[in-house]
Amino acid sequence: MHADRLHYEDFTEGRRFELGPRTVTAEEIIEFAREFDPQPMHLSEEAGRASILGGLSASGWHTSSLFMRLMIDAYVLKAASEGAPGIEFMQWRKPVLAGDTLSGHSVVEETRLMRSRAHLGIVTFGHELHNQRGETVLKARNAVMVRRRETAEVQA
Repeated sequence: MHADRLHYEDFTEGRRFELGPRTVTAEEIIEFAREFDPQPMHLSEEAGRASILGGLSASGWHTSSLFMRLMIDAYVLKAASEGAPGIEFMQWRKPVLAGDTLSGHSVVEETRLMRSRAHLGIVTFGHELHNQRGETVLKARNAVMVRRRETAEVQA
């Protein structure tokens, strides 16, 4: 057990975690698309410009993966996290184009203790990710199960 980890008690409502920045390259958009979402607008600049997206665009699933990495770097690996029961919603609001720089935030919206597992609490986050123009590219909301510090100290 790592005493320096963020526990349930540290995730107070309103606490904000900054995400990014992270610049998205054409190469990584194409690499992800080849593997997971090989639609034309994700594979070539030309096809992207011909689409409603306006250029070589990251797949929404790629945007979600980038978002996950930003959360990992900002706070997930620092937390006594036990995983997530799912995502309430995720919206891809604007295309992420090659060369865009993403940043944003996660905010604790609510917390509650689990009745069925006294050593865990549920932390619900609201998330926004923006490009360098300040346009929202992703909005999401999800809950995470986090170990409680008090029960960890009792068990030690």
